[in-house]
Amino acid sequence: MTKAFRLIASTGIHKGDREYQQDQVALFAHPRVNGCVLGVVADGMGGRSGGRKASDQVMLTARQLFERYAPETDDPAAVLKHMVEEAHVVIRLTAISAEQEPHSTMAAFLINPGGDCHWAHAGDSRIYHFQGARLVFRTNDHSYVQALVDRGEITEAEANTHPQSNILVGCLGTESDPPVTMHLIPRLQPGDTLLACSDGIWHYFSPAELGAVLDQLTPREATEFLIDKARSRARGGGDNLSLAVVKIEALTETAKPRTPGGH
Repeated sequence: MTKAFRLIASTGIHKGDREYQQDQVALFAHPRVNGCVLGVVADGMGGRSGGRKASDQVMLTARQLFERYAPETDDPAAVLKHMVEEAHVVIRLTAISAEQEPHSTMAAFLINPGGDCHWAHAGDSRIYHFQGARLVFRTNDHSYVQALVDRGEITEAEANTHPQSNILVGCLGTESDPPVTMHLIPRLQPGDTLLACSDGIWHYFSPAELGAVLDQLTPREATEFLIDKARSRARGGGDNLSLAVVKIEALTETAKPRTPGGH
């Protein structure tokens, strides 16, 4: 029998030092199935209206497909892949009337009631899985510098300060189909934390720093702390910032029900 657990979650978003907000972040609770949650981060690019249109399309597509998702019969990995591909097509269609080429990243995780968790990402928005403060796994960016790291030409630390660190090799809305990388956590455990975020957040922290913050703070406190700290480390040159945090807690029979933190 599966141990009962609860999800405590929060999202955070800030425009940073940019004139306008092109990031989007959301946590969706399934309309019919308790314990089924979708988290999505989208970092839009392409002019004032283009980038925002692109990230809006990601959110709209993700929500619509998630509302139709039936956990007991549908393949969650296929549904996530379909979200990326569908959002890509919609963004390509809106590009016809946009002033600039709208593009967007997408990082999404889907938690099923049984505790299995499925990921899909395209671009350089990331998902991290921590157990306590320890990093278990994170996504690999579809970016130029990640390719250099993979080939052993530069280190992870050098990648963060590389002058071409913002160049993506794949995302949604480009002429070629987006790369979609999938990941599966067979069963989430109490003490696990999921973090999905745009590069405006992860660029300023090591995995060890992120793990320590997420381990010690509630999701609501963690989102506020990470945004504040990223803002100060950016020294006036910060990107849009967005993140979603979900913590898994064990349900004990004696525990009184509490309302989840955040929103």
